[in-house]
Order: sequence, then C-alpha cells, then structure tokens
Amino acid sequence: MASKEKSTPMMEQYWEARNSLPSDTLLMFRLGDFYEMFYNDAVEGARILGITLTKRQDYPMAGVPYHAVDQYLPKLLAAGKKVAICEQDEIPKPGKLVKRSISRILTPGTTLEDNQLDSRRGNFTMAIDIDKDRRLFAAWLDLSTAEFYCAEFDNPHDFFPLFSACDPKEILLPENSSQSWPQDNSLASWNAIFRTLADVRPVTLLHDYRFEPVWGAAQIKETLGVLSLDGFGIPQGSRLTGPAGALIFYATENLRGRPRNIRALRKFSGKKCVLIDPSTQRNLEIFKSSSGDREGSLLSVMDRTETAAGARLLESYLSAPTVEIDEISRRQNIVWELFSSPNECETMREYLSHVRDIPRILARLQNKLRNPRELSAIQATLEQIEPIKKQLSEVGSLCAEMGSRIADFSDLQDFLSSALSDELPSKIQDGGIIADGFDAELDRLRGLSGDSLAWLSELETKEQQRTGIKNLRIKYNGAFGYFIEVTKSYINMVPPEYIRKQTMTNAERYTTEELRAKEREILSARDLSLAREEQLFNEIVSRVLKYADKLDDAAEILAQIDVFRGWAELSREWDYCKPSISDSDTIAIEDGRHPVVEQMLRRDRIGLARTESFVPNDTYISSSSEQIALITGPNMAGKSTYIRQIALIVLMAQTGCFVPAKKCDIGVVDRIFSRVGASDELSRGNSTFMVEMNETANILNNATDKSLIILDEIGRGTSTYDGLSIAWAVVEFIHGGGKRGPKTLFATHYHEITKLEETLPRLVNYRVCVKEWNDEIIFVRKIEKGAADRSYGIQVARLAGLPQKVIDRAKTVLSELESEGNSIVVNLGDKPAKKTKRAKAEKTKELYDGESNFKQLSFF
Repeated sequence: MASKEKSTPMMEQYWEARNSLPSDTLLMFRLGDFYEMFYNDAVEGARILGITLTKRQDYPMAGVPYHAVDQYLPKLLAAGKKVAICEQDEIPKPGKLVKRSISRILTPGTTLEDNQLDSRRGNFTMAIDIDKDRRLFAAWLDLSTAEFYCAEFDNPHDFFPLFSACDPKEILLPENSSQSWPQDNSLASWNAIFRTLADVRPVTLLHDYRFEPVWGAAQIKETLGVLSLDGFGIPQGSRLTGPAGALIFYATENLRGRPRNIRALRKFSGKKCVLIDPSTQRNLEIFKSSSGDREGSLLSVMDRTETAAGARLLESYLSAPTVEIDEISRRQNIVWELFSSPNECETMREYLSHVRDIPRILARLQNKLRNPRELSAIQATLEQIEPIKKQLSEVGSLCAEMGSRIADFSDLQDFLSSALSDELPSKIQDGGIIADGFDAELDRLRGLSGDSLAWLSELETKEQQRTGIKNLRIKYNGAFGYFIEVTKSYINMVPPEYIRKQTMTNAERYTTEELRAKEREILSARDLSLAREEQLFNEIVSRVLKYADKLDDAAEILAQIDVFRGWAELSREWDYCKPSISDSDTIAIEDGRHPVVEQMLRRDRIGLARTESFVPNDTYISSSSEQIALITGPNMAGKSTYIRQIALIVLMAQTGCFVPAKKCDIGVVDRIFSRVGASDELSRGNSTFMVEMNETANILNNATDKSLIILDEIGRGTSTYDGLSIAWAVVEFIHGGGKRGPKTLFATHYHEITKLEETLPRLVNYRVCVKEWNDEIIFVRKIEKGAADRSYGIQVARLAGLPQKVIDRAKTVLSELESEGNSIVVNLGDKPAKKTKRAKAEKTKELYDGESNFKQLSFF
C-alpha cells in the first residue's frame, strides 16, 4: 500500500477505513454519486473491471457509479477478491465532512446479494483445522441459505469427496499452525489436500485462537441462542467447534453483525452417504461434462426443477447419495405417486415456476439487506402454497402428508396483500412501497404531496398567462429542487421578480419567493412521507420474519416436491423403472441404458446428425459370486459407455430417482470408484501414467466389499508388458483370496487377462459384440459372456481415416508378429505347467493368504 495521503479530512477518513481492513480487501469508498478506489486498490480494481485508471494529486484512482455498483461487484468476487463497502451515513451538507463507515465486506463465500450468487448452486465457505493426532476437522457454511455443517476425518480419502461435493468458494485456515502442515512428514497423507486448497480456492488465514474449541463454542451458542450444543450432537470440548466458530466469526466480521438466519449446526456423517471422490465425479461427468460444461452431465439430464432451491437440493442429492434404504424408499414412493399422476404433476410444475428463492430472501432480510421487491417475492410464493397443497392431496398419501407439513400462511398472505403496492421499487428511498389505504398517516402525507403537485400545475399555467411566455415550465431535479425554466428566446419577457438560479445552453432557470416557500413545504411533506414509509416497511419485514422458521420449513418441502416432480416427469418421458433397493451384495440390471448418452443420441437424431438408437444391456455382478466382470472388445465398441452407465444407474438409484432400465435390483453401495480416461497434471509434475496410478492406488486402498469399482484400460500409460503386469495384479488384488470383494467392472484391451477366469472363481469374462464383413467391423454394442479374441485395432484405425498405406503396412507388421508367436504367457506358479482350475484357484488363494483384501462395512 502506498504512503498515507492526509492532505484533506476526506482522505484521513479514507485511511482510517483502509487501515481497519486486511491488505487483501479492496475498499470501495462512497464519494457522492461514485464508489471510488485509491492507490493499489484502484490499480487492481481497474484491471479486473476494465475501467479507466485516473490520477488525483498523483495517486491512482478509479471509480464506478453508485447506482451501477451491483454490475461490477460480481466481477470482483469472481476474481476471488474481497470488497469492503464504505457508505455515507448521512445526507451531504455544504461545508461539512460526511460521516462514513464500512457497512459490509463482500467475499466470494459470504455474499448474499442475488446477482452475486448462482441461484442453482450452494455457496459455501469451509474452515479446516488439524489436531495433534492428525485428524482433520472441518465446518462449512452457506450463509445465503443457513446450511451449516461440521465433520471430522481420519482419512484424507474420506475428506476429498466431501470437499468436492461442497465445492467451497472460500477456505479458512489457522494462520500459524497451517503453515507447518505441508512440511510436517507425519501429515504426508494430507499434503495433496493442501495443494488442492491452494490451487482451486481463495484461502483466508485467521489467528489461531479463532479456531480454539472453547472460544468457537461460545460463538456458536451465542449465534444459535442456546446454552449447550449437546442438542446438535456436539459434546462439550469437541474440536469441531473450532472451525465452526471460525466460520461464525468470519461471517460476523463481513456482515458487521452476527448472522441472524442460522438456526442449527448439523454434524455430517460420511457413513450415511455414498462417498464419491473428485476423480470419479469427473470421470462419470456427474456435474460437468468432459468439456467442462454443465450440458452433457448427469446433473443436466436429471434436472427438471423449476425452483432455485430445488436445483440446489438436487445437486446435494447427487453429491452425496444416501445409503439409508428407508430414505431411498421414501423418495422412490413419492416419485411413484407423482409418476402416476401426470395431470397433477403438470399443474404443480406451473405453480412451482412462480415460487421464489425463499431461503436466500430470508437470509437477506434477516441480515439487514432489505429490498422491497423481496417482499413481493414472498407474497408471490405464498399465493402458490395453497394450490400446491391441494394438488398434493390429490396425488397420494405420501404427497398429501408432505403438503400437510406446510404451515398455513393465509394471515401473512392477506397482510402483505393489503400492505404492499402492486408495483414495488428496487430501493426503499424511491418510495411507493406501501399501498394506499393501509396507513392513514401515510395517506395524509401523500395527500399533501398530491395537493402540492396540483398547486405547481396551476402556478405554471398562471405564470404562462401573466408573462406571455408560452413555453414556460416548472420543473424539478435533485440538485436544484423546483425551478422555472425559460428558453433563451423569451429571456426579454422574464419579470424582474424572477431570481436567476442556473444558466443552461438554451435556457435559463429561475425561482421566486412564492416557489421557494412551496418547495420547502413540498420537500418536507415528501421527506415525512418517505420516512413514514420506511418505518412501515421495517414493521412489515419484522412481521414477515416472525414466520421465518415456518417459511424455511415450507421452502425445504417445496424444494423436495420440485425435485421429485422433476424425476417423475423424467421417468415418464424416458421410460425409467423404479429400482428395487436392498442390503444385498448384488447389482442386477435388465436392459440398462446410459442416461446421458441415450438423450444425446435422440437429440442428434432429431437434428439428423445420427440415425442410431441406444442399445440396452443387462448386468449382473455380486460381491460373493460374479464379483468382477472383465470386459474386452475393440475401441469405440461401447465398453466405456457400458461400465459408466452401471455406475450412473447405481448412483441415480441411491438418490431415490428412477433409472434407465427395464428392471433393476440394487444392493446399496458405500462408495463408487472409477478410473476412466487420463490426463496430465504437468503443474505438479505428474504424467498421465502417474495420475492413473494415483487414482488406482486410492481405489485399492479404500474400497470395501460394499463398494462399486469401474476401471477402464488400467496400465495403458506405460509399456505393454508393464501395463499388462499391473492390470493383471490389480485384478488379482481386487479379487483377493476370500469369499467377497468389491463389485468391479474392468474394461481392458489386454486379452491375456481373460485367462484369469480359469483361476479366479468370482471373475467372469464379457465381450462387446462386433460383426465382420469384408474386413470391416460393425459395432453391435451388445455385451455377452465370453472373451474377445481380437482388438480390431486396424479396422478401427481405418474408420478413423488413417491413410490406406498405413493400414496395409499395419496388417503386414501384425501378421509378422503373430507368425513369430510373440504372445505373452503369464503363470501364477514358478514355471509353466498345466493346472486344473481348482489347483490354480488354490494357488491364487495361497498368494493372498486366504483373506479378502477388502474390509466389510460396519454400519449395515
């Protein structure tokens, strides 16, 4: 920061505000009609916003109009900046320094304004701490919806799925202790997390004592208004209160007051949901397609929501599908009722389209960010509740029960209808919020203003007749008040008692003693009217906030109905089935389809880009019998699509959604792992092969026999022999020597691995069917039992458009290699020998000490 400029009282005031802020926070300082930035703030702000950088007394300066500031703030937040707003606390008066104070600090994770948030996504800030036993404690808060959670982790691979699902916009760390974490050898397993945090999100360091559990507990209890946190499942002395308290402190500092919308702190349990690590989310394209867009992802396919809260709830369901069978069944049964009632569903869709984002509106109202139009949004939502409840009562018993849990808001609805004008302004200062007839005093003050306007009209007519100046006009603006305007061509006819007020290019502006007296009367009445209206507005907000808890509960139910209604609509349109969910170790799918590819193919057909339709396939895998499905076949035949669709169907089923299949039986899984595709991480010095091995290691070290694993082309990033050896060993490890293992679909080009069917009793070979005709191949895209005997690589290369000379030469080389007998022989024993299947299986069991490599889950 440059040296202080204290040449004027205003700049002294600026420096007082500037010095109270961290150096990483930009200060926007209100000066009249502009928010100004100075010194380094101006340089940085001008660069991000693309505005002009000027100078004032040789120091940099940049500003934006105060009425347009909302257009600029999202750009600064998107760049990861924090912005402090220093407002004028009083009306400016000539010769007097205006009082100013910092009203808010906006940060990417604690902003509340509608235009600074993605309405269909959560907006979390996360605080993290680690204790001496190397356990990680985390808390995360979406201030805009009051979602507040905490959890502890012993394993970084349990934390990564949560971090990815939460996708925090900001991260808080203890200033001193966090500096030593990456260098601490005993924290080696957490280092990847710290690198990720630094790479992807803004990090704010707070004094270590802000993470002290006792201090944090006091902050939380004061905010929640409770004497103990036992009711939230958090015992006294828990380290979880450290990061949770740090979040409360951070929100309080930025709001310049305690957050008033937080009602609870929930303890998150990973045992209640399916853990999906970031690489699996990416490989399965759950939230974004491979191109990085939302379009083409599973989320885009499943999202039929009409409300912002519904869209956020859907995202949370996909982030952490549940393992609780009762909850899955509850959701399924509600979807079934809606599925069976298409007319009521469509009517509800129309009502839901008018439901506004109640949780975020309440957050703004509770935290003193008050826009009159927020009240009309609440009013519009209340108008939809009774019709929605009526439709729910006609759908089925479960839907009716949900509707019955929505409170009766008829009194509040009637009150708002009588209190609010039909068209509300965006700012309180503009007036026109309160309806005529609601308040007698306001009506009286408005009457004074109305009479004055009539008086001004009569004065204008009288002065035109008295002076003979036909185009004489009485006008008003904020800078000069009321005045008489006369064009230059009539200047010679202006009476001597007119007092010149302002000279314009084509006109002169005047006033009179009579007009001055009336102006004071008019402005006084207007000020009194606006003051009375602001008082009434605050009273209305206070009355609305008395219903805040009930409104939040109603919003949560409406969000669920929105998600389930959307799933019912999706299921009807695409012929989805209701899966059977149990605690078995089996996944059985009849005519399963890939939910995204199927829809993309139909869209392409409509656009005449393709003519093929999606080919469904059956699947059967079981932890205790057919545990590993080893799938071989040529590239482009559909192996990757097939194994992905199994994972997506399981994921959809455990959210409670219906699935793209004719019939489906799912035994719940605790985790979904995938190793599909590869990419370099050059910035970290990781090659494609290293990324592949890192992800494979994560799977082998953390899968249980309740997990689902999909693997595609393990080992292809290195030499053929090395790759085959690794893939072979990975399959053996997953199988193990016990009676159970994680359900696995393994797609490979290494046909030699198919020999493992002879030695691994729970491995079954499958192949993707192809048809040959005149040395060309046709992809049938059907999966059948058996091993593929060829890769058809040369035929696929021809389809890709390689020159014919290359194709012919490849055939020659292939023929020479095959004639020389260059095949790979892999034996489990010390020397080649013929063994019976029983003997080979016993050898495999011996290699793995007769035990499974995977633990069983304890929470079922």
